[in-house]
Amino acid sequence: MKVLSIFGTRPEAIKMAPVVRELASRSGIESKVCVTAQHREMFDQVLDLFKIKPDVDLNLMRPNQSLAELTARVFTHLDPVLEKMQPDWVLVQGDTTTVMAAALNAYYRRIRVGHVEAGLRTHNKWEPFPEEINRRVASVAADLHFAPTRWSRQNLLKEGVPDEQIHVTGNPVIDALHFVAGQPIPTTVAKLLSKYESKRILLVTAHRRENFGEPLESICKALLSLAERDDVQIIYPVHLNPNVQEPVKRLLGDVSNITLLRPLDYLPLVHLMKNADLILTDSGGIQEEAPAFGVPVLVLRDVTERPEGVQAGTLKLVGTDTQKIVNEANYLLNDRLAHAAMAQAVNPFGMGDSAKKIVDVLLRLGKV
Repeated sequence: MKVLSIFGTRPEAIKMAPVVRELASRSGIESKVCVTAQHREMFDQVLDLFKIKPDVDLNLMRPNQSLAELTARVFTHLDPVLEKMQPDWVLVQGDTTTVMAAALNAYYRRIRVGHVEAGLRTHNKWEPFPEEINRRVASVAADLHFAPTRWSRQNLLKEGVPDEQIHVTGNPVIDALHFVAGQPIPTTVAKLLSKYESKRILLVTAHRRENFGEPLESICKALLSLAERDDVQIIYPVHLNPNVQEPVKRLLGDVSNITLLRPLDYLPLVHLMKNADLILTDSGGIQEEAPAFGVPVLVLRDVTERPEGVQAGTLKLVGTDTQKIVNEANYLLNDRLAHAAMAQAVNPFGMGDSAKKIVDVLLRLGKV
């Protein structure tokens, strides 16, 4: 059975890495990897970390290319690969432009599609943009849906996906997290943490498109307020996008209790998450990862496609309003019982065996 895994961004690579490694370990499967390198700078280090060598690297990243240009490039460059390889299955993960275009391209070639992390929804096509539409398109094209939770399974059932095509597997990001957390802590992170060992670490990531402009400025103003606390050190790895770099450096660049870093490789980021007291993020993956370490997460968005975490108590939606962010963060920093309640809540996104479950399903179905 020929399985071609296609991915192009760092989050996809992190979540697909355990699946690719599991595919390679099983007899009866010919596993190949094609990367679009939709994001180049933060992508290759994940491949190195998990020792994955792509069979095909399309290298599609170009400066300032539009979504339309990227989508067209995925179609035109991926199609000859599918024609040549003729896989039985294409595996894609999540909700990027690569996922949407690869799923459609495979459908055009009558190749079956397995969608990892299927069924996430906000039911608002503009938040997150363009991910909400990308994952809906992938769901329409997919033949197998690997849903991380029962909630995501219900979303797919409501959309008319046959029950037998949906398999609740957990999210392989937890598999990746366990693997990486077991690696030695990088020296740079150890030094950074020792420098601020008397303080409580607030880790921040904020870079989503829908937060560009005024919302990101509001987030920065909240961080300025929180940085007035003597007991806090804010650590913020800043995305390379100019829409993020400009306001963050302008508003936060000279604040003693705020440390701005370049984007971090996955290994140091995981160890920073593990040692944080509180995380403020608009990221999707961190909403799943941080609870595995018992770290409360304030989500800098108005909606999330991961409401299971909100229901479980590991996440809290705070949006981008400056005062609300400040109030909620201070509440958790000041009330140890409230902090402990979030820290001890059960992570609903899996136990670290998702890749095995996904590959078991593929082997059980076999080559049809």
